[in-house]
Amino acid sequence: MPFTIDSARGIFPNTLSADAVPATIARFNQLSAEDQLALIWFAYLEMGKTITVAAPGAANMQFAEATLNEIKQMTPQEQSQAMCDLANRADTPVCRTYATWSPNIKLGFWYRLGELMEQGAVAPIPKGYKLSANANSVLVAIQNLEPGQQITVLRNAVVDMGFDTSKLGSYKRISEPVVPPKDMAQRTQVTIEGVSNPTILSYMNNLNANDFDALIELFAPDGALQPPFRRPIVGKEAVLQFFREECLNLKLIPKQGVSEPAEDGYTQIKVTGSVQTPWFGAGVGMNIAWRFLLNSDNKIFFVAIDLLASPKELLNFAR
Repeated sequence: MPFTIDSARGIFPNTLSADAVPATIARFNQLSAEDQLALIWFAYLEMGKTITVAAPGAANMQFAEATLNEIKQMTPQEQSQAMCDLANRADTPVCRTYATWSPNIKLGFWYRLGELMEQGAVAPIPKGYKLSANANSVLVAIQNLEPGQQITVLRNAVVDMGFDTSKLGSYKRISEPVVPPKDMAQRTQVTIEGVSNPTILSYMNNLNANDFDALIELFAPDGALQPPFRRPIVGKEAVLQFFREECLNLKLIPKQGVSEPAEDGYTQIKVTGSVQTPWFGAGVGMNIAWRFLLNSDNKIFFVAIDLLASPKELLNFAR
């Protein structure tokens, strides 16, 4: 076998990903819990002037509602402590419950928590609160990122909070109900300049249609997917879980690509374009590269999804 998952990660090595994103997240994680919470609050207020966050659907919120109600019943001091506990990844009932939620439920929780803070039902950031010099420096770094990179940093900031799931033992993952894929009449078909491979086109079309069952059949049994700034997810069952939990209602807009033969009948294909998320709508797109490695049966052995460093990287196909 000419490729392993590790060696497959090296295809199209000149692709420049947005390294500023993990670097900014690392700086955020070094802040105190109080500064993390204040920074999230200030960042969303600032971003709200140019980026509209979409309200979460009822399906997202039904699982978080009990925890939100629990927090509303707390004293202001207890509410502030509960939020600090989440940032500190403490071992509390709220943090354990939060840890079991899918990313979309966590995002919905913080969206609703922000609303409750504005309404005065949950303790807000105190008036006149001043960020520390380190926190203000991180906020400036976030403001200097492109919009698609900003939302990635803020998304990861809240998704990574809560108790460490590796310490939970066995637990039930809580995610939104599985929704049926779009009807055939509602589906649109992508075109990609320079790429006509049916597996690649089907990947984009099925993902846009939320047709995850059809999508996973494009993968080899030992296939893998590498999300931005994460380790590869290996095996069809694990990849399918990722699609169902984190890829609902995405809009992929591939633009152009290149296809090259590789060893032993494999094919490597790079496609660039953008992705819009249901949380931020059509106003914000993340500049993305998909690096595919297809086996001799035209099945996906590996795909890496890269958040690009800059818009000019959309045209970088050099090996």
